[in-house]
Amino acid sequence: MDSKRITVDSDLKNAFHIRKEVFVEEQGFSLEDEFDEFDTLNGLSEHILVYYNEKPVGTGRLRVVDGLGKLERICILEPYRKFGLGKIIIKTLEEIAKEKEISQVKLHGQTQAEGFYKKLGYQTSSNVFMEDGSPHILMIKELANE
Repeated sequence: MDSKRITVDSDLKNAFHIRKEVFVEEQGFSLEDEFDEFDTLNGLSEHILVYYNEKPVGTGRLRVVDGLGKLERICILEPYRKFGLGKIIIKTLEEIAKEKEISQVKLHGQTQAEGFYKKLGYQTSSNVFMEDGSPHILMIKELANE
């Protein structure tokens, strides 16, 4: 189990495949809403892949928004969700944020994942809101406290 930054198109395609399978096919989000202008290797965001037995099975990205790190598009293929890979994705994205001298990160988490993020030090900072037809919450973490 390891993770790496995406630096080549073939890895980005693997991330897109994972996201399509999880968010579009499994969870029913629209294909048009899943992919956006930040899905490139041009520096607008940092993408990562996480591997299980050398197979890419999870992904996430980090953008800088108003001076904060924003963790986005975090997902793992269903058969691999009980191996601690979500924690690896979050920690890798947080490390990238620290490299960029960002001290606070945020995310819009699906409500069913709130407990997972709380275990990793995130605090709920909003009421439930709808995003792409699904209930979400804003969660924030101070990286300087680590």
